[in-house]
Formats: sequence, C-alpha cells, structure tokens
Amino acid sequence: MKKINPLLLKDEWTQQEFLEAKKNLTKEVFLVDTILSPFEKEDSITYNPYELVNKPKGSVFVFYCDSGKATLNRLKEYKEKFKDYVCISLKGGKGYWRKNYRIEE
Repeated sequence: MKKINPLLLKDEWTQQEFLEAKKNLTKEVFLVDTILSPFEKEDSITYNPYELVNKPKGSVFVFYCDSGKATLNRLKEYKEKFKDYVCISLKGGKGYWRKNYRIEE
C-alpha cells in the first residue's frame, strides 16, 4: 500500500509548506492565481480550468487570492472540478506572502 504524504491531505498550506512541497514532492506543484495578480519572485499560472486539466494528473494546485479566504471557501468546488489533482488553498493568500522568503538548501 502506497503511503500518502500528510501534506497532501491538508486544505491549506503556508508559504513555507508550499515552498517545501515544491522542492521535495515528486508531483508537480503549481501556484494558481485566481485574482490576476501574480507574485513578484514566484511563478504562478492564471486560473483557467481548460488549461489546468492539461497539467499532469496528480499535480498539486495551490490556489490563492488576496486573503486566502475566498480560495478556502471555494476549495470544495475546486476539488470537484479537478478530481484527478490535489487542490489546496494558500493560507493568508497574497497578503501574507513574503517575496524574499526562501527555503535553505
């Protein structure tokens, strides 16, 4: 039986959890912009359901908005729409993001 990473079972990730997952998971991890406001020093993709379903099955979509509340409230909808993917909300959204914060090697 394959063991599931407990990080993938959470509904919300902090910036630190996102950066650690992006670095350590074998799955692809995408930051999904739902407010048309990309981060300065981090790659993100604009929310577009037709393009998201073309990403590799099992990928992780980390949705963000300004505060994290809207994406957390819509998480059930995202999970239903993207059943072949892991859907997570970014805790605190763009407001809590620290552009110079990085994970040390």
